[in-house]
Amino acid sequence: MSQWKQIQQLEMRLLARVDELYDDNFPMDIRQGLAGWIEAQDWESASANVSMAAVLYSNMLSQVEVALSQELNFLHRHNMRITQQHLQMKYASNPVAMSREIANCLEEERRILSSACVQQQSPLEKSLQLQNSAVLERQKNLDHRLGMIRTSVQIMEQGVKCIENMQDDFDFRYKTLQSREPSERNSELMKQEVTRLQEILNRLDFKRKEILSKMAVVIQEMDDLMSSQLSVELRDWKRQQQLAVIGSPLLTGLDQLQTWFTLTAQSLFQLKRQLDKLGELVLKVTYESDPIPAQKPRMEERLKCLIYHIIKNSFVVEQQPCMATHPQKPLVIKTGVQFVTKVRLLVKLPAVDYQLKVKTTFDKDLPPGRVSRQFFIVTNTTKVMDADEVNGCLCAEFRHGLKEKKCGNSAKSKESLLFVTEELHSLSFEAHLTTQGLNIDLETSSLPLVVISNGIQMPGAWASIMWFNLLSHEPQNLGFFGSPPPATWAQLSEVLSWQFCTNSAQGLNKEQIDMLGEKLLGQHCSNSDQVHWSKFSKENIPGKPFSFWVWLDSILELIRKHLLPVWNQNYIMGFVSKGKERTLLRDKESGTFLLRFSESHLGGITFTWVQHGDDGEATFNSVEPYTKSLLSTLPFPDIIRNYKVISDGLVPTNPLKFLYPDIPKDKAFGQLYNNLPSKANPYIPSTLIPCSEMRSSNVSPPSAPCDSPQPPMTPGEFDMLNQTLCFDMDVMNSAY
Repeated sequence: MSQWKQIQQLEMRLLARVDELYDDNFPMDIRQGLAGWIEAQDWESASANVSMAAVLYSNMLSQVEVALSQELNFLHRHNMRITQQHLQMKYASNPVAMSREIANCLEEERRILSSACVQQQSPLEKSLQLQNSAVLERQKNLDHRLGMIRTSVQIMEQGVKCIENMQDDFDFRYKTLQSREPSERNSELMKQEVTRLQEILNRLDFKRKEILSKMAVVIQEMDDLMSSQLSVELRDWKRQQQLAVIGSPLLTGLDQLQTWFTLTAQSLFQLKRQLDKLGELVLKVTYESDPIPAQKPRMEERLKCLIYHIIKNSFVVEQQPCMATHPQKPLVIKTGVQFVTKVRLLVKLPAVDYQLKVKTTFDKDLPPGRVSRQFFIVTNTTKVMDADEVNGCLCAEFRHGLKEKKCGNSAKSKESLLFVTEELHSLSFEAHLTTQGLNIDLETSSLPLVVISNGIQMPGAWASIMWFNLLSHEPQNLGFFGSPPPATWAQLSEVLSWQFCTNSAQGLNKEQIDMLGEKLLGQHCSNSDQVHWSKFSKENIPGKPFSFWVWLDSILELIRKHLLPVWNQNYIMGFVSKGKERTLLRDKESGTFLLRFSESHLGGITFTWVQHGDDGEATFNSVEPYTKSLLSTLPFPDIIRNYKVISDGLVPTNPLKFLYPDIPKDKAFGQLYNNLPSKANPYIPSTLIPCSEMRSSNVSPPSAPCDSPQPPMTPGEFDMLNQTLCFDMDVMNSAY
């Protein structure tokens, strides 16, 4: 969607800000008429380049000429002509000013759109986004501190070399003095040389104490940076990954973290080498009260701990386990189906002289009684980490499959009261790294998994993954569903909207979210209302044989497989009660219809149209919902195009005229209709005609009260008519 189209959808308060942007400097009618072309140009660069601005100015006038030639409205054409003349008078001698003005207008439009996005976000997303400026400031501070540390380490590198040179000078003078004849040792020259040696030794002692003091300060600074900032950034990324698993678009990449971890580790290793060098110098020259032997062991131990800590924490799961068959539902694993996962070491280490192997284990050290089923990995559990071609870090990608262990009934836990879709499992990764004399055990784990053995368990399993990652800040809390906490409707509704974004390009608007809230919690629900796990996923909707989540998940599947183009065009109102539906349609023109998801059928969509009688009274007709079995054979846009009603033996007619509120049906769905068959096809083209029979009220059998005295036909009658009603496509198209 173009920026200008997004601008036009803003509320009046924000549109007023847009209106203030456009005046005599740059008129809004030109912005409107040339929206696409204007947004495609680089006005920012042109505002600093005279020749480029002149070209854009000339092209602008040409574009206006084209728009004038295509404008049929006399008044609009007249106004655009005046605007063109105004632009020529104002900017002919200064095209740079025009480029600067347009660049400023576009930038301000983007600011207005950004502010609108923040206002429209739900509390969960808003709480994350509102921290954005603070996060950026925090990261900027981290960059600055890390830069200062690296500078200090480089200065100390020069300091150690200075000490080494000073010590070499002392060593040379000392050995030269020792080589003198005994008769010369009491001479005045020898006394001066001894004094000189003592001065050098005093200075050497001062420099050693100074460098050790600076090292202690830098080590403390790095310890503080790792604990107060680097660990916070890693923790925040892991939390973002949890939310990204369930659809959040806010996950940032690991490249920035890798840079921080690598630079920190490099500085630590450099400090360790400097400390090792000081230890070597002590072997050549030492003296009473030498500070290096006294302070080096403690500092060396602290450095090793910091190096161990940063490398151990840099071992992360970059890609959580996910089946290729269900990319939108990671962490749900079906037995016998391959899944992919990837681990990464954020610290870029110098080349090691051996292969770093990673071993995977399923449910490592799982407490007894936690689950009723046990599984094992059927593929190779060990893989060598390789350097990534893009970022150079060590990583390993695994492709595993799971199989359930065959256990007798006595072997299964009698303590687990959870459904199998509530049992959480884990996948662990282990490696052993040896670098620069350090032995480091690496270990990390995936987020909790749910293992299913049948596809019908998928909705319940995904509900568990959503609930856990929304509410748990302890990624290894495998006993979470022993007592799952409630979610607020504000939190849950945002995650539900993410599900629609993940399965399509369109999330839920406020009206749709409000309707879902009423369906789950009743009227007058608020963002602060709590939703309990059982009500969301386990308890059936009153009067229905399915839970709220199973109903909603079936709609997501229907959209993804059969309704994606229609949903992405915002043509499906989706979640609207029958009462609200009639209120919306009552005053509309006959044949106006809207699309909504069925509340009684799993994965069903229906349409309702209004018809006004001679007396002006409105009647409403809703066709029996179309489910995936019917939509697999007949695309939904073609159902809308070809739908017929047979009433009292009359000629079948299509009652659908306008998509709510007033869009002509063919204008809305025309681009989604199936194309005509090729003329080269030797067969007479045919199509299935979706059709309903409207019976007169005096013939209709007794039924539940309904607003329409002429209910649509039953599914059995629909199937029968589908088999008998076939028409030549060309004849049908000419009829339309």
